[in-house]
Amino acid sequence: MEDKKKQAQNQINIELKEDIAQGVYSNLAVITHSSSEFVIDFIRVMPGIPKADVKSRIILTPEHAKRLMLALQDNIAKYETVHGFIKKVEGSGVPPIPMNFGGPTAQA
Repeated sequence: MEDKKKQAQNQINIELKEDIAQGVYSNLAVITHSSSEFVIDFIRVMPGIPKADVKSRIILTPEHAKRLMLALQDNIAKYETVHGFIKKVEGSGVPPIPMNFGGPTAQA
């Protein structure tokens, strides 16, 4: 009985509102940090448009940033077990900004 009380006290009720559940598409993330926080800006870059707006900004403590990294690593490993290896982007470790998305160049 005591264990059930402790378990109930340690649970958190998380609500997902409908407008948030829709999500926001992002194809670029810019990560910066200070000594006390990590800032992740999620951006949507559209082909042929030279300007891109930040769609969402998440601010994390260094500890939460590390937990997020570990959770992403775990989920990517699980994804690859089911769906196959995700190809790596060649380069300096930072993926290039997808300016043309592999499609034809727009002409006026």
